[in-house]
Amino acid sequence: MYYCIVKSPIGPILLAGDEEGMKHVNFMKGKKKIEVSDDWVENEEFFREISGQLEAYFSGKLKPFDVKLAAEGTEFQKSVWKALCEIPYGETRSYKDIAVSIGKPKAYRAVGLANNRNPIAIIVPCHRVIGADGKLTGYAGGLDVKEFLLKLEENNLSMSWKD
Repeated sequence: MYYCIVKSPIGPILLAGDEEGMKHVNFMKGKKKIEVSDDWVENEEFFREISGQLEAYFSGKLKPFDVKLAAEGTEFQKSVWKALCEIPYGETRSYKDIAVSIGKPKAYRAVGLANNRNPIAIIVPCHRVIGADGKLTGYAGGLDVKEFLLKLEENNLSMSWKD
């Protein structure tokens, strides 16, 4: 597994993956920080493309990511993470909305748990999931980071960028 740490407006972000795809995009601060394993190999070149995409995202120039993903999880978790990727940039959904979208309308608590275990922050946009009452709910990077990401997208929603 390769890794590198990139700078961002919300603090350092750990990228980890291999030839199969991205396995982790994780905040180096916050509740769910993961440690770099002793057998991982630092390789900034391997992450050049995704680093550039993250930089473009934070500058408001990139909305959809184009990244090969290889998150490890249960089939249910993967179905939730896939549904998260279908939430349009700048929009939010509730846990119940996601449960309905995967055909399990009563599984909103399980959706919340799968959302919480998302190993690929930002790219798999779990920050776009909010409570049914419209309030922000927990986030691995902290609620301030979640709010930052949602405002970033809201502010750039109507902007049109040229290549």
